Amino acid sequence: MMSAILRLICLTALLCPLLSKALPADTTVSFTVFYPGPDIYELEGHAALHITTPQADYAVSFGTFDFEQPNFVYRFVKGETDYWASAAPWQYFKDAYIGQGRRICDMQLNLTSQQKARLIELALDNLRPENRVYRYNYIKDNCATRPLGLLEKAIAPDSLVLAPVTSIGKEHLTSFRNVMRHFHRNYPWYQFGIDLALGSGIDYPISTKEHAFAPALLAEQLQGATIDGKPLVGQSIEINPDATDATEDPTPWLLSPMSIALWLLAFTLGITIKDVRRLKVSRWFDSLLFGIFGLAGCLLTFLIFISVHEATSPNYLYLWLNPLCMIAAIFIWIKKLKNVVLCYQFVNFALIFAMAACWPWLPQSANAAFIPLIICDLMRSASFIYINYFKRNTKAA
Repeated sequence: MMSAILRLICLTALLCPLLSKALPADTTVSFTVFYPGPDIYELEGHAALHITTPQADYAVSFGTFDFEQPNFVYRFVKGETDYWASAAPWQYFKDAYIGQGRRICDMQLNLTSQQKARLIELALDNLRPENRVYRYNYIKDNCATRPLGLLEKAIAPDSLVLAPVTSIGKEHLTSFRNVMRHFHRNYPWYQFGIDLALGSGIDYPISTKEHAFAPALLAEQLQGATIDGKPLVGQSIEINPDATDATEDPTPWLLSPMSIALWLLAFTLGITIKDVRRLKVSRWFDSLLFGIFGLAGCLLTFLIFISVHEATSPNYLYLWLNPLCMIAAIFIWIKKLKNVVLCYQFVNFALIFAMAACWPWLPQSANAAFIPLIICDLMRSASFIYINYFKRNTKAA
């Protein structure tokens, strides 16, 4: 995906020759894939159309965005992120990715003159001011699926057959989430956030065509693709072929979500054993733990009920993380509301236990680091119930 600065480039002089009816005979159109980069929005790669004529050599991209747009983060979380199509001189565009140390695959398409003309016409139409902005969707409508859709429109309907992906294990191709996990393997906190925020909408079995949402996979699919039984790609040029993996080094395990969750579990176990022995709840710890869970629940509430992201709902983690966690975080300090907290802990324990027991049959995959955190929650609920009932029975005796 490109830096937003590219939208400031004016290429009217370069595009004008393509508006004529006669397409130069030596015009070539390539589908170019830029392999993963270091930033989280680059982990699946990027794709663009590369169009070359005697008068022009430029790239058309559908991944331009601007972090400095008003309320960008809020709009992104809400699912109202607008991306736009942009064009840039090929040399400028290519060098930006080479500078990041990224491998580039430029695949020249075996299209007829009519198909090339139609594809270029569609690309130019998408660059018009009234058409260039679109509502970005991470898995359904992105920098790879947009140009692929234009290619399908430029040729005969249903004539394009993408090749299956064989470069990664089948277990990573079963759903959108598992494809992401393959590309995010060095970024466990990013995947942790995705597994927290996105629900079952990214866990259903996906088709070969749906694998194309990841540009790095689309490159493989295009190189083995056919149009009416003939190879789609003619010449395939590897640019910067000596480039190694441009993503960052793996996060050390000691700093991973699982490691932190296990440390928290060990600490929670120690606090809980101490509380049960002395029959006294460590309110400061419950306030902190359930406060964090409650804040996460507020985020899920926004994503499920306000965000227009199609993949955020349903999210079965809401049985565990919801704003009601704040009852245990705040009311625990108010003596008169102790019974309210006790009722909450009963309900909380029952819901989480039921969720955990039914999870293998629910249509949603969970991050492994959630398990220690869920155990922490169950442990604190159970200890609160036990301590308060023991005290009550002791007084009654």
